Amino acid sequence: MVPHLMTALSGPLLDLEKRILDATPSIERWFRLEWQEHTPPFYCSVDLRNAGFKLAPVDTNLFPGGFNNLSPEVLPLAVQAAMAAIDKICPDARNLLLIPENHTRNTFYLQNVARLSAILRQTGLNVRLGSLNPEITEATPIELPDGQVLTLEPLERVGRRLGLKHFDPCAILLNNDLSAGVPEALRDLREQFILPPLHAGWATRRKSKHFAAYDEVAKRFSKMMDIDPWMINPYFGVCGEINFHERTGEECLADNVDMLLGKIRKKYKEYGIKEAPFVIVKADAGTYGMGIMTVKEAADVKNLNRKARNKMSVVKEGLAVSEVMIQEGVYTFETVNEGVAEPVVYMVDRYVVGGFYRVHAERGKDENLNAPGMQFVPLPFASSCILPDPGQRPSAAPNRFYAYGVVARLALLAASVELERTDPNPEIY
Repeated sequence: MVPHLMTALSGPLLDLEKRILDATPSIERWFRLEWQEHTPPFYCSVDLRNAGFKLAPVDTNLFPGGFNNLSPEVLPLAVQAAMAAIDKICPDARNLLLIPENHTRNTFYLQNVARLSAILRQTGLNVRLGSLNPEITEATPIELPDGQVLTLEPLERVGRRLGLKHFDPCAILLNNDLSAGVPEALRDLREQFILPPLHAGWATRRKSKHFAAYDEVAKRFSKMMDIDPWMINPYFGVCGEINFHERTGEECLADNVDMLLGKIRKKYKEYGIKEAPFVIVKADAGTYGMGIMTVKEAADVKNLNRKARNKMSVVKEGLAVSEVMIQEGVYTFETVNEGVAEPVVYMVDRYVVGGFYRVHAERGKDENLNAPGMQFVPLPFASSCILPDPGQRPSAAPNRFYAYGVVARLALLAASVELERTDPNPEIY
């Protein structure tokens, strides 16, 4: 299944997908050489947008929470990739502690935890769940809608090791993005592997740092491919001091919006694109689709009403927004069942293991789809992201999904570069 791409009706796609298809051997060799120099995060998901004239990542999540949305057909590949990751980190590992988010009432998220646990157990690990939630003071079973039962247990810290009662793990896998900061229980653990490292959490991570690394990766890749880097790379800017409640920093924000819109207009003119340029203003740290708005004119950010300012001023865990990234808006012209759609690609280690479409029937082609009312359409990405078919047209399922996998892996590579550069204790990890 390939979602309907509206631009295919109004004119031919630019040749990006065809170029990627024709260059498959060169692309795979390029990645192979890059992974000799960089270590991928344990896992990662990337939100992509396909505008027909541009295919680019718009968000990279180092604590993916949607494994339950993957098609069951891709699970063997996910297990294989997890085995490769564990072998590199702790090959004789027996026990793994998985630390999820604190929201124990979100059954969709808990189904993700159950799926992730199942994948990890198939690698030969004993997996148990330790919670940072202070309300979890004893082993707490939680029944899921499908009949599965998850048991959350309170963490126990002994010296420089973290575990559970009668459970001493070799590695700790975080599925908690640390938006509220790094808890004491996770600090100064020098004898266990923490995956991803603590500085991958939103307590320290910034989206702008990631996209600065992506900008470099995209330029190197585009030089090898002889394409315009803009085809796979969204422009962006940053405002480091803003307060939406007090309306300070608005000039910085408006100037960046104006600057980016100008750059996008030039590119649209160069390629004969008739759509109206737009940008996305988003919190520089945080997730769950919070603190995001679509902007088409610089004046729009100077005239925000109270509701819009309140929406932009806080993100997950109620944290105040003081830094924002202004990112080139990338249209999505894909639809599933008449709902606007965007692909989300999941990776474990350096391997694409699956993906799905995020679909929102009430959002527009220029809006954030990660919002209440979204739905997920799982797709068997596994074979099609890895095995393009030169005998079919570039937009056929195996080939379009292969292109998605290529761009997602560029974002994965950028994440590895980002983590290397922001590592506060490089000798530890």
